[in-house]
Amino acid sequence: MNSYETTVRYFDHAAGLMGLSKNMQRLLLTPEREVKVQIALERDNGEIATFIGYRMQHDSARGPMKGGLRFHPEVDAQEVLALATLMTWKTAIVNIPYGGAKGGISVDVKALSQGELERVTRKFVDEIHDIFGPDKDIPAPDMGTDAQVMAWIMNQYQKFHGFNPACVTGKPVELHGAEGREEATGRGVVTVTEALLKRANHPISDVRVAIQGFGNVGSFAARFLHEKGAKVVAVSDAFGALWNNEGIDIPELVRHVAQHKQVVGFNGADKMPSDELLVSDVDVLIPAAIGGVLTRDNAREVRAKFVVEAANNPTRPDADKIFDQREILVVPDVLANAGGVTVSYFEWVQNRQHFKWELSRVRKELDRIMIDSFDKVWTIATERKVSLRTAAYLLGIGRVGRATVLGGI
Repeated sequence: MNSYETTVRYFDHAAGLMGLSKNMQRLLLTPEREVKVQIALERDNGEIATFIGYRMQHDSARGPMKGGLRFHPEVDAQEVLALATLMTWKTAIVNIPYGGAKGGISVDVKALSQGELERVTRKFVDEIHDIFGPDKDIPAPDMGTDAQVMAWIMNQYQKFHGFNPACVTGKPVELHGAEGREEATGRGVVTVTEALLKRANHPISDVRVAIQGFGNVGSFAARFLHEKGAKVVAVSDAFGALWNNEGIDIPELVRHVAQHKQVVGFNGADKMPSDELLVSDVDVLIPAAIGGVLTRDNAREVRAKFVVEAANNPTRPDADKIFDQREILVVPDVLANAGGVTVSYFEWVQNRQHFKWELSRVRKELDRIMIDSFDKVWTIATERKVSLRTAAYLLGIGRVGRATVLGGI
């Protein structure tokens, strides 16, 4: 089952509980626009390379569409459509005035020089600049892209449309980016984790946590958890995994990774097999890397009481069903990792107003939105006697559906 089929299955389950007609389900699932472009690049050595770029614009019933740009060799139309669809529900769940979109280029950025990466980015903008912008579709960073790529996008867009920093978010702070954007997804993950633990009468200072993935999201989640007194006992990245039963010194690990670019080799923890992290003896498991890591094959071995999905689509439907049977509480990706798009919204608002917020305000507003959204999802789950994932989809689909009907078809 691919990522789009997974997304559709979760949608279908919630839509069935809502009693949506087949026509309405088809309307809400069908993307408004699918764009596929060719990007030709003259490499530094004079060779010509060709890459395929995508932008999927799923739904604009609640506002301009929003979604990241992913530069990765495995980017394809199905993956991008799945992520665009998730963004539609995600922005509705946290109640910010956006619809869902996603884009990317099928390219290995590690094989490109900095100059080649810039040229690919600018050529991509040349191909799609007329279909995105502050009132249409606002891109943001994702896997393989960063603030520098967003700066190039803004600069190239402005050559066609004039000064308008709100055309893209996740920009460098020096180029009208928002304070706190880099930490936003990780902070949001920790905020909903703490809200979940409070509901379960489990103080965050007493929990043991495993985090799969120590990139931007996982490392910031680890930092905030450490600051709140939680014990992060296991972490991993693409190169290996670490375990310390007494808790890993996260600030020291962050310094180690900044120097060595991997968690392996850190003296404050022991190596462990990467696949054991997901089934380690912890209270909270945070998958913060790639999708599809929690499957029917390992779901019965997971020992965590709580799973907080920092990654997109980390849990396969068969595994989700097993977690429900085992009464393992799962905070779904469409809620748990919505901190990034929420602070992107704050950046867009600041750019539109030409007024800058302090970091303290960004954090306060982010925490408020994440807690309010979690509380609404928890209430729906309790009243309807459904999982948190189904409750989140009920909330998001309901808001998008009502906006669609009220706007007129």
